[in-house]
Amino acid sequence: MAYKDIMVYLDPTADSSARLRLAAAMARDHGARLTGVEATADAGFVGAWGETARQVRFNFQAVVKEARLESRFVAAAEALTVGAELSHCVDLIVASRSEGEARALIRPEIPDAPLLGSGAPMLLLPHDWTPAPVGESIVVAWNGSREATRAVHDAMPLLLKAKKVTLFSFAPRTGAKRSSSAALADHLGRHGVAAGISDWIDTRDLSALEALFASLDTQDADLIVSGAFGHSRLFEGLFGSVSRDLLRQPTTPILMSH
Repeated sequence: MAYKDIMVYLDPTADSSARLRLAAAMARDHGARLTGVEATADAGFVGAWGETARQVRFNFQAVVKEARLESRFVAAAEALTVGAELSHCVDLIVASRSEGEARALIRPEIPDAPLLGSGAPMLLLPHDWTPAPVGESIVVAWNGSREATRAVHDAMPLLLKAKKVTLFSFAPRTGAKRSSSAALADHLGRHGVAAGISDWIDTRDLSALEALFASLDTQDADLIVSGAFGHSRLFEGLFGSVSRDLLRQPTTPILMSH
């Protein structure tokens, strides 16, 4: 099981180079075709950023040539049409959640629209992410929901390669999610994935998000796999103020499915 079609959004920001390198490395590891989609906003093509924006295509071509990848590139003029169409026909999308001044250089619908509308899982890299291995130690945020189940199956190619997989649950009382977590661990075992279980009891002193991050601190995870974890408002909040809470560990990428 592997990702055979990977898409990466590219732009003139500092995050774009690391994002491209990671996507290319994953494409090489999985024997995948890599599609680069130019996500630069109109403002990115003028002023001080103009020259960097015009280099996006050439940087992509240089990286895929070095990695000897089958590839295709969608320019900014076609991103809303061809790029959106192709997002339904890939196995994984790689994007970043840029903040501050960099946000104005990227089309406003990225990454929200493809994550919500494409049907493909998205590997979302935090702003100012420092290149590092992704997927060696994975924490699955598990609540037994449809979204969490979808995320687990979408992450299977990464789970199969991981050195460590932990199923994290946040429950109101001891053992409340144990049977669900055990059933998932058994299912993953059928695929050859050995998963441990981490139960976090809600003692009202930490939120589900705070507990999740505390668990990641202790387990040194390099990837979270999550659907709409915890409260239903979390997924809506991912694209608003709660995103700062979810992404406050800048070294932790998140694979999400909707």
